[in-house]
Amino acid sequence: MITRLFIIAVAPGLALALAAYLTDRYDREPLHLLIKVFVLGALSVIPTAIVERFLLSFNIFPGIFSAAYTAFIVAGFTEEFFKRGVVLRTAYYHRAFDEKLDGIIYAVFAALGFATIENIMYVVFRFAANPYVGLYRGILSVPAHMLFGVTMGYYLSLSRFARDEFHRKHFLRKALTVPVILHGIFDFILMARIPAFMGLFFPFVLYLWIVNLRKLNEYAKESKEIYIRAQAGWENRQNWE
Repeated sequence: MITRLFIIAVAPGLALALAAYLTDRYDREPLHLLIKVFVLGALSVIPTAIVERFLLSFNIFPGIFSAAYTAFIVAGFTEEFFKRGVVLRTAYYHRAFDEKLDGIIYAVFAALGFATIENIMYVVFRFAANPYVGLYRGILSVPAHMLFGVTMGYYLSLSRFARDEFHRKHFLRKALTVPVILHGIFDFILMARIPAFMGLFFPFVLYLWIVNLRKLNEYAKESKEIYIRAQAGWENRQNWE
């Protein structure tokens, strides 16, 4: 039983990580670095849990304000802060981070490492008696972490390749604030338990997919163009020789 639940818990994160890896088809990142980012993303659950518990002790707000505080500050800000921290301390300054698609790949791996451990905690331990938790989280929660990671990586890349310090810091801040807002909205709709809000949940999830797939496709197309130009340059050099 535990083995089956464990497989259910880890399968979505590993499958999405593989999909992200295969998306980066023209200039793939070092596998050892991706594993490092994934593992540290998983380990970031520990400081996240400590900070979240501390912040929850300050939740003195009533009703919907309590849900907003938990969604945006306790969960959204804390989780995205530590996931971004993983990328900044491992891949952001690494020489392998040499094109914009790389930012998305690293941020997604950090997010999926975090999401995988979080999923194990929920599916295997906290709600082991409920067979639907693994299905719900595999379809919604784990992919949501990946999509927040796409947004984070998009802005991390804009920061990494910014032409001046002002824009570098600007996009570095957006790599935190925008995922926090998206994460907060996602959690708030579920935590508020207001029927009118619940009607917005699936349109919001659809919005997340559309916007972030566009970001991913933008950088994937750019990666392909860089590869084609590099190949053309190499062929020209061969012809001259």
